[in-house]
Amino acid sequence: MDDNADLTLIRHLADGRFHSGAELGEALGISRAAIWKRVQRLDEWGLAVESVRGKGHRLSRPLDLLDPAALALALDGRASLKFKPVTASTNADALALAAAGQASPVVVTTEFQSAGRGRRGRAWQSPFGANLYVSVLYELAGGFSALGGLSLAAGVAVARALERLAPGLGVGLKWPNDVLVDGAKLGGVLIELAGEMEGGVQVVVGVGLNVAMSDRQAGAIDQSWIDLQRACASPPSRTDLVAAVALELIDMLDRFAVDGFAPFMAPFEALDLCRGRPVTVHAAEGVRPAVARGVGEDGALCVEMDGETRFVHGGEVSLRLQ
Repeated sequence: MDDNADLTLIRHLADGRFHSGAELGEALGISRAAIWKRVQRLDEWGLAVESVRGKGHRLSRPLDLLDPAALALALDGRASLKFKPVTASTNADALALAAAGQASPVVVTTEFQSAGRGRRGRAWQSPFGANLYVSVLYELAGGFSALGGLSLAAGVAVARALERLAPGLGVGLKWPNDVLVDGAKLGGVLIELAGEMEGGVQVVVGVGLNVAMSDRQAGAIDQSWIDLQRACASPPSRTDLVAAVALELIDMLDRFAVDGFAPFMAPFEALDLCRGRPVTVHAAEGVRPAVARGVGEDGALCVEMDGETRFVHGGEVSLRLQ
C-alpha cells in the first residue's frame, strides 16, 4: 500500500457521504480506475466501502479521525506525542523509543495497528479509526520488583478517564487488566518493560478501548464485547478519549513512582468485578475453581481455593457468571 495516498482517500471518505470517482481522482491526482483499486485495498485496514454506480464511494459509517494538533495541545507539555496514522503496534513503537533513549513520558497513538497485541501474545483487533490504541512510555525507579499492581493501577486510571467523559457508564475491572461494562469487555491494559531488573525501568502502559466497532470488524473476537457507541448515548470523541486516558495514566504513574500500588488498592477494590465471586483460575498447575477475595498489597489476586487462602501472581482468571 501507498499509505499516504490511502490516508488521503480515507480523509475524503471520513464524512460517510458518497464521493464520485472523478472527485476522488482529482483530489489524489490519479485516475478513476486507480481510485477503484485503492478503495478495494481499504479492506486491509478493516474499512468497509460501499460503491454505487452513479453515486460513487462512501464508508459504511463515518469516521471520527484523531486530531494530533488538538491532542498535543491537550497534553499541555506533560508528555511528548508520537502519532503515526498506521503502525504495527503502539507498544512496540514505545519500546523502540525506549531503546533509542527517548526521554519520557511519551504518548504514542495511532488510527490503525497491523499487529496489535493483547496479553499472552493474542491479537488485538485494531480496525482503522474505530477504537482507541494508546501507549505511555514512562521511566520508573526501583527495578521490576517495585511494579506489583501496576496493571491494576492502570485499570483504575482508565476507569477514571471514562467516568469523566461518560458519567454513569458503570465501568468495572477484572483482574489483572480487563475493562468491562455490563459484563462485556470494553478494553484492556498491556504492560511491557525494558530496563534493568534492579535499576531504572522503562514502563510501557498500553491501553486498547473499543469505541465504534462494527460487527464485521469484530468478527475475530472470541468473547463478549462492547464499545462506547453501544454503551453510552453520547460517546466522547476519540481525540478527547486519547487525551483523557493518557493524562490519567501519567497522573497514575507520577503517583505510582512515589507510593507504589498502595494509593490505588482501595479504588481498584471499588471497581473489582471478581471480589466475592466464583472464578476459574488458569495457573501453571492447571485450571482450578476458586472464590476471589480481593487483591494483596502487591496486586496479586487473593483467592479461596480448596479451603485455603492463596495469592495468584500470574496466569489468568475467568469469571464464572451465574
